[in-house]
Amino acid sequence: MKGVLLAGGSGTRLYPLTRGVNKHLLPVGNKPMILYPLEKLTKVGVKDVLLITGPEHLTPFAHLLGDGTEWGLNLHIRAQVKPGGIAQALGLAKEFVGGESFWVLLGDNLFEDSLNEMQSDFPLKEDEAFVALKEVSHPDQFGIAQMERGDIINIVEKPKRSIGNLCVTGIYAYTPKVFEVIAEVKPSLRGEMEISSVNNFYAQAGKLKYHILKNWWMDAGTTKDYLQANRFIIGR
Repeated sequence: MKGVLLAGGSGTRLYPLTRGVNKHLLPVGNKPMILYPLEKLTKVGVKDVLLITGPEHLTPFAHLLGDGTEWGLNLHIRAQVKPGGIAQALGLAKEFVGGESFWVLLGDNLFEDSLNEMQSDFPLKEDEAFVALKEVSHPDQFGIAQMERGDIINIVEKPKRSIGNLCVTGIYAYTPKVFEVIAEVKPSLRGEMEISSVNNFYAQAGKLKYHILKNWWMDAGTTKDYLQANRFIIGR
């Protein structure tokens, strides 16, 4: 499998920390945030990785990561010229992916579980996709998987009524079929192509596999969560 790291966005929820730096380059513990998901990919044997970021951040990522040799990787970096959502960024990986299944990790998601354990159900069939879920105490703040008889039937962003507490994290896996799905996705009310729309295509077809994370997971995309991630990593 190949790997895609998504490290775009303006990082507005982390202002003013991100006024001069991409949020994924901010330190968590003793290393830049982006190295945590990158190392997760290397530990599962991924050798080819594409990192997608904004054009203004290409040079800083290139300075940090080079061509990936230090991590035993063949690393490519590509610009998402205009921010258009996670699904739009993912669409830029089509040529890189070719005919292989691939991991997608959001660069601000930090987690303990191994990808090895998650891929126990792989390889994915051509028409299937995968998401990692995590129980959360405030489901109204996340995209939540609605379950029925052990299957994901829908994903609801920040639900106003209780449909469960399993958050869809920024850990995904797809086959090249996903690019056909992305081509049909329409922008949301906020003008972005949402990854939830992609995952809902699979969920509503009964083709979305999942793994529930057993250990810690955090989204370090806000100032509060970023500071909590630092306290957690340093205190381990």
